[in-house]
Amino acid sequence: MTRLARDEIAAPHVLPSHDTNTHTTMAAVGFCGEWFVFISDKKLVATHSKQDRDTFVFDCSTAEKKPKSVKEDHRWVVRRCTALTFSRAEDELLATDKSGDVYSFSVVEPHSEGELRMGHLSMLLAVSMSPDDKYLITADRDEKIRVSHRRSPHNIQSFCLGHQQFGGCSEANGMFCVHQDGTVKLWEYESGRKLQSCDLKELQDAASSEAVAHKATVCRITSSPDARYVAVQCERVSTVQLFTLHQEGEEKLLPHSRLSLPHCPLDMTFDPEGRLWVLMDSTSRGTGSRFEHLFKVSFDNVTSYLQKKQQRLEEQQLKRAKARKAGGSKKAKKEEVAGAGIQSSA
Repeated sequence: MTRLARDEIAAPHVLPSHDTNTHTTMAAVGFCGEWFVFISDKKLVATHSKQDRDTFVFDCSTAEKKPKSVKEDHRWVVRRCTALTFSRAEDELLATDKSGDVYSFSVVEPHSEGELRMGHLSMLLAVSMSPDDKYLITADRDEKIRVSHRRSPHNIQSFCLGHQQFGGCSEANGMFCVHQDGTVKLWEYESGRKLQSCDLKELQDAASSEAVAHKATVCRITSSPDARYVAVQCERVSTVQLFTLHQEGEEKLLPHSRLSLPHCPLDMTFDPEGRLWVLMDSTSRGTGSRFEHLFKVSFDNVTSYLQKKQQRLEEQQLKRAKARKAGGSKKAKKEEVAGAGIQSSA
């Protein structure tokens, strides 16, 4: 875990890992007020960042295997969720699923059922709320970003179009969208106007072998609470690109610096004080270390298919030859019978 202070961008603090023998297939970090939350594929752990309070631990694996045995508050969804977000007032939870639907769950009434709010024609990839809780921002698999009114989602405010490959979004005074083709776009989401587009490949060091070997596939973007700094993370690249948001006049993203890390980051987030936290796997030696126990097995199913196909063709040709032979013998017999009839009449 790397903690990067706002005024210490060139000197990150590395926090040691407590368990170097544990490999996780999924991990994420975040802040909920003063609570620091870490999520792995098995557990959710929340610890208070300022007070000496008991750590909250939730076993995700047990809840997944035996969901009815979980006594705490739980909600049921129709299909698997693809994205979650809370409203700024934290009175509503929005969940998107693979069908493209958005469901609303009340936090104030924990036993109420989810309410279908809106839907897309394709699977949703991200959902977010505007800072004033006025707009609901959703992005689907068709590279389309829709800005809808929260109270009446059927009333669409604008569309942010022109995307080729969508990756994720983060909102502050404006909306930052990252794309799998390695670009970061800044939008004025109320009008759907694009303010800026940055190509991360132009910011990569030309001499860096890592940048040449891997394309800049952006997978994560986050902004500081005051919207002054923006951090962008790419897949299989052990760096984090930092931007500053120039807010005088028209908003514009300016490259600030690049944070070099000893390993590829898994996730990152800003805390309420504006410090950047980056989660890394300290035991990793690259992305291939997770698959060392796997090996490639060749399986040839084409040869047997071609043999059966050839056998089927030969059988069909043999049947056709027999049919032609049988038809020829019947024709010869008919001709003989016809010839015998002519002779007898003569």
